[in-house]
Amino acid sequence: MIPSCVGGSRATVVPLTRRCFQQNQQRVRFGLEASRARFVGTENGAVSRFLSVTGSKNGFCLLGSLRSCYGTVNTGKMTGVKKYQIVERGAPNSTDYRLFFKTDDGQSVSPLHDIPLYANSSKTVYNMVVEVPRWTNAKMEISLAEGLNPIKQDVKKGKLRFVANCFPHHGYIWNYGALPQTWENPDHLDPNTGCKGDNDPIDALEIGSRVAKRGEVVQVKILGTVALIDEGETDWKVITIDVNDPVADQLNDVNDIDKVFPGLLKATVEWFKIYKIPDGKPENQFAFNGEAKDAAFATKVVEETHKFWRTLINKQIEDTGISCLNTTVEGSPYLVASDAGEEVLTKSASGGNSEALSDTIDKWHYIALK
Repeated sequence: MIPSCVGGSRATVVPLTRRCFQQNQQRVRFGLEASRARFVGTENGAVSRFLSVTGSKNGFCLLGSLRSCYGTVNTGKMTGVKKYQIVERGAPNSTDYRLFFKTDDGQSVSPLHDIPLYANSSKTVYNMVVEVPRWTNAKMEISLAEGLNPIKQDVKKGKLRFVANCFPHHGYIWNYGALPQTWENPDHLDPNTGCKGDNDPIDALEIGSRVAKRGEVVQVKILGTVALIDEGETDWKVITIDVNDPVADQLNDVNDIDKVFPGLLKATVEWFKIYKIPDGKPENQFAFNGEAKDAAFATKVVEETHKFWRTLINKQIEDTGISCLNTTVEGSPYLVASDAGEEVLTKSASGGNSEALSDTIDKWHYIALK
């Protein structure tokens, strides 16, 4: 039996230029020449893609009944950073679609539990799991209830969920994701906000210049945070930047953001305030009147949520609805052997029907702020 935890509550910058060509109807291969990067696609006349950076092996996609896509992601400037493969299961644009993670040597892992929070020994650089690339609308998220916590698209009333375009914002205005090995405890009353946690890993916004890939693990540094109060729950939004971004050295704290990216902090607060209004919900509220707190404050918040995660993964808290299945966390009661983790992946849905995208996804919503 595969254990699950159910208690508590939820890179580099590389300029890319693609040249695609079809060799025959049975096989398609495409190359990408761009400063240490290569894409390779295969099979059945379909092209699939993944990113491979800094000397990693060529990847491949096998498309067909399994619809599994393998891709490798690594970083450039930092050394000793683990690489992760992404494995797509189920038809894209369907409720069956899942994005699983593996280590470079093929071991299935949970992006929530097995990818380390800290990317360096001094604990100044963090791993961020990208759920939603900038400018996209599909509300993708780490699935808390499912074994190995794959990324999937949120569903509302049986339909795939997309965020609306609230003028002048198109989709998500940053690379959006989560910091692994964190958990906002819904039983903990945050003294700073007066609200309890939202039972999720802590959210991260990556504000660098590059549009990341879904499932990419990016190494970031923390610049600050805003405290969204979402339906009465504390929902921290940690602002980060890819350490390999060309301007990363110019940003070390929240006050640097307006100097390098004028207007972005204001736009960030506005985005979170209004993005649910097209769905018939009221404006979201913020602690601190929407003021962004500095890097030192944000770092303490992340450290606290990391401690809460430890209580979760060590079964000090139960009945959360969160699967704590993992394949690498030593001492965890939910640790399973690699083959048990692989079984979760192989038993996941491999088919499904892709939904047609509605024209409403491209609709602009004009909202007058109060």
